[in-house]
Amino acid sequence: MTLFERLRARAAGSDGENRALAHLRAQGLRLITRNYRCKGGEIDLIMATPRGETVFVEVRVRNRTDFGGAAASVGVRKQQRLIRAAHHYLARLPSLPPCRFDVVAIDAGQIEWLPDAFGLA
Repeated sequence: MTLFERLRARAAGSDGENRALAHLRAQGLRLITRNYRCKGGEIDLIMATPRGETVFVEVRVRNRTDFGGAAASVGVRKQQRLIRAAHHYLARLPSLPPCRFDVVAIDAGQIEWLPDAFGLA
């Protein structure tokens, strides 16, 4: 992948995160942090529901729907990295809130929010 292609992909990812954030806020969620990074992985958005549930959000953007689209691209390895990063984040808190993992898939501009897309099992 050329430098130009990497920069374009990064810009598309950032735009997708902005769109996902706006969508989730419109659904009543509140942003805790964005692009949380640790040695184990990265979480695009960490949100909170009005009930106090912590939501770890993976945002995927695909301009084409080949190979199953954006949602299908969150495979087992990616889920494991998200879970490791979530454990790292939660370890810093004084008490453990209820939490879940959501995916926001953006395929050819269409947003699909998948609450509780996968679990720890």
